Amino acid sequence: MSSGGDETPLDELLDATVAPTDSGAAHLLRSGQIEVHGRMPWSSNRTFLSSVSDGDERAQAIYKPEAGERPLWDFPAGLWKREVAAYELSEALGWHVVPATVARSDAPLGEGSLQFFVPSDYESHYFTVRDDRTHRRRLEQICVLDIIANNTDRKAGHCLLGDDGQIWAIDNGLSFHAEFKVRTVLWDFGGDPLPAEIVADVCRLVEHGLPSAVDDLLDVFERDAALTRANAIVAGGRFPEDPTGQRYPWPLV
Repeated sequence: MSSGGDETPLDELLDATVAPTDSGAAHLLRSGQIEVHGRMPWSSNRTFLSSVSDGDERAQAIYKPEAGERPLWDFPAGLWKREVAAYELSEALGWHVVPATVARSDAPLGEGSLQFFVPSDYESHYFTVRDDRTHRRRLEQICVLDIIANNTDRKAGHCLLGDDGQIWAIDNGLSFHAEFKVRTVLWDFGGDPLPAEIVADVCRLVEHGLPSAVDDLLDVFERDAALTRANAIVAGGRFPEDPTGQRYPWPLV
């Protein structure tokens, strides 16, 4: 690990040969050698910029070890498992809006999640891109994903505008609680009819169930609650609304 305290050595970013959308991104994260470079700033938990390499394949990744988590009263230890579960849910829906995220038990600081680092325009966030029609479908998918996953902390800054022009949903650790407690900035679609394609994707999820990959990541009550929320979205046919006006995270960005 590089020295330098909490400063993130962004100048040490390597020239990645694997992109977030490459089919081999998750495989690289699962099999590659991990090198931790330094802690990411402004994180409530210890989150580390890392590189992953396997032969000629290499990429940057965000490593979240369980040992670096701050204890919470309403979530058990192991928030990294929910990061992985959110990726698996996004993949099961066919939306690919969460960067490849895998579990690693052999990582330098102990078991945790490893998520593909998405080079992005960090001045952009949900509030700066929401009116761009180019991003509407992907934001709609993130909105529905967050309801199914019960995301309690979808800040605007957790919707990254990648250098590839895609919107990516990161920081999904505070998700999948069995008790409904969504907090998100993505309420702008509230009351609008759900696009037929999104309904079809959610119906398929309901029919087949959650991917088996989440069985060891979530308990049975959390898995059942996720499918209940998916059923409710299909039955409602519209994007959920927040009648309280209070289901927002803080800070918003």
